[in-house]
Amino acid sequence: MLTRRGFVGLCAAAAPLMSSEMWAAAGKTPVGLQLSTIGGLAKKDLPGTLKAVRAIGYDEVEMYNVGYELPAATLRSMIVDAGLMPPASAHFEYRDLPGQLDYAKQLGVKYAICPMLPKDQWMSADGFHTAAKALNDWGRRAQDLGIQFGFHNHDYEFRPFGETTGFDILMAETDPKLVCLEMDCYWITQSGHDPVQMMQKLGRRVRMIHMKDRKGGFPPSFDMGDASAHFTEVGTGAIDWAAVIAEARKIGVEHYFVEHDRIGPEPLASLAISYKNAKRLLA
Repeated sequence: MLTRRGFVGLCAAAAPLMSSEMWAAAGKTPVGLQLSTIGGLAKKDLPGTLKAVRAIGYDEVEMYNVGYELPAATLRSMIVDAGLMPPASAHFEYRDLPGQLDYAKQLGVKYAICPMLPKDQWMSADGFHTAAKALNDWGRRAQDLGIQFGFHNHDYEFRPFGETTGFDILMAETDPKLVCLEMDCYWITQSGHDPVQMMQKLGRRVRMIHMKDRKGGFPPSFDMGDASAHFTEVGTGAIDWAAVIAEARKIGVEHYFVEHDRIGPEPLASLAISYKNAKRLLA
């Protein structure tokens, strides 16, 4: 008879091939990495980079467009062969999405995420109205394929347009059943908002979290420019991760991905710091 202790031990041994559901059953939370954090390394040597990520300790990666020139089955096998979980989530660029959802299905992801709107849509409410319609359309197509579609925020969405913001437009005009949110805690904070309060407001619409820390003492922004770049390793900045994770668990967040938009000259060493602190915070 398999005891709970034995089950947890078995899960630990089989961790690279476990699904998120199996991790949850074991009472554990995998630590993931958005692979674009080390996109330069991944473009030079994707198999080697995946193995290096696993060697640090990361359990899964969230994919982005590096590797998409490969057949989806080949990319999926490459990820699993590196000892990582099968990919649960992947980013697909706004302009590419109409042709990429079939690839997402073949890759076997649960979530297909639009990471950013085109810059020419940032500066007007009309740009966000247009985006909301497109996101709903893609969300409907993804749903037909058995995939949950979602959107990843930055700070530009919080630029005010009179009494509203681009983010308000997106949340109001997209169907929560079709478009979930992958919440980037850094950019929520950089926009002058509180990630805990945002989760309390949006509830189960937030399905995944990007763990990206921010140095304190800087003003908010809405432009993603140099004045918005206050990145630091997870657990070394001013974001209250204990509060964030407590609220995330209340609403059933499923995946936590470390990300670092402007990582330093020793990226793997930086990722090791973030992994160690994220692992502790999610324990």
